[in-house]
Amino acid sequence: MRALIAVDLQNDFMPGGALAVPQGNAVIPVANAVMPRFPLVVATQDWHPPNHGSFAKQHPGKKPGDVIDLAGLRQELWPVHCVQGTEGAAFHRDVAIGSIARVFHKGTDPTIDSYSAFFDNAHRRSTGLGEFLKDRGVGEVYLLGLATDFCVKFSVLDALKLGLKTFVIEDACRGIDLKPGEAQEALAQMEKAGAVVLKSGQVK
Repeated sequence: MRALIAVDLQNDFMPGGALAVPQGNAVIPVANAVMPRFPLVVATQDWHPPNHGSFAKQHPGKKPGDVIDLAGLRQELWPVHCVQGTEGAAFHRDVAIGSIARVFHKGTDPTIDSYSAFFDNAHRRSTGLGEFLKDRGVGEVYLLGLATDFCVKFSVLDALKLGLKTFVIEDACRGIDLKPGEAQEALAQMEKAGAVVLKSGQVK
């Protein structure tokens, strides 16, 4: 069985949002178009408490883009975004949420970030997604969403580590590109790790 994983199609990652991904809204029509091709569609939401340690405002003298040590890990600092229950954390209004069978929250622990759909950044705690897919006999996953160079990349790498045959729908992803070219480099890393990168038109 195969499943589609839609990563973080939330308002704060869209143009005008607190942590806007350039052209982030362009992935939504592509995501909506491919959802009906899958027997199972799940989605993730960044779901941060207001005092999350990845927020620059939690660290006096720091600003978004600075890097600190958080829970023993390298951590980019971000603007406050996707706070639990806020409009910024909600799915964009155009997302076909009726096609989504289950939503998995990540980044809920204020002491550690969680880019991956499957685990926190230290792999100490699971979101439950891996177990959910295993229980349903899913052996093949396709990923899309935001952002290519962070949450999509780390979700793909974890899916591969879990033994899932993993595909990335490139035209349904957009990157932050903190440094120019990082999104393309992320796609190359995913391919090197064993993922197949394809276009939405190739998804049967």
